[in-house]
Amino acid sequence: MILGSNSVRETHYDVLFVKEDASYEEIRASYRTAILNSHPDKLNSDHETGERFLRVQKAWEILSDPKSRTAYDSELRDLRQDVVASEDISLDDMIVEDAGEVMELYYQCRCGDNFSVDSLELNQMGYTLMRDGTGIFVRTPDALPASIVLPCGSCSLLVRLMINPDIKVPIDGYL
Repeated sequence: MILGSNSVRETHYDVLFVKEDASYEEIRASYRTAILNSHPDKLNSDHETGERFLRVQKAWEILSDPKSRTAYDSELRDLRQDVVASEDISLDDMIVEDAGEVMELYYQCRCGDNFSVDSLELNQMGYTLMRDGTGIFVRTPDALPASIVLPCGSCSLLVRLMINPDIKVPIDGYL
């Protein structure tokens, strides 16, 4: 997901419910399911259904063509870098709460609230938060450093979480 004006904006990958590193076959299968589930002729034809159908069509148009997908991916990376953040943080700056199936990451904002992201949200963006013994690390789709922008839960500040897939961060003082 991309942030714009402090709100989360849906990417073409989000529209088709696929990860950013999805194969053509995965994108195609997801597109077929999404188009069937949003087709105005099959469903009650309301404005929202029609808009969803058009978003699915546009996502397929971009992601099914290797050249347009490459350009789109480049644009996504640029957008993620262009957001003005109050500060850049790393994974080891964040507080990790392991709630079983989902790990939550928090960083306190100066307003008192938190910037947060959980392992499910990271997964939707194409990143995998992994626990290895007493530490955590994030696996990126292309094994290259990446970043995501997180909004504060209360105020308008943003932070950029810098992700280095080679770094393992200790949990609870271990490692």
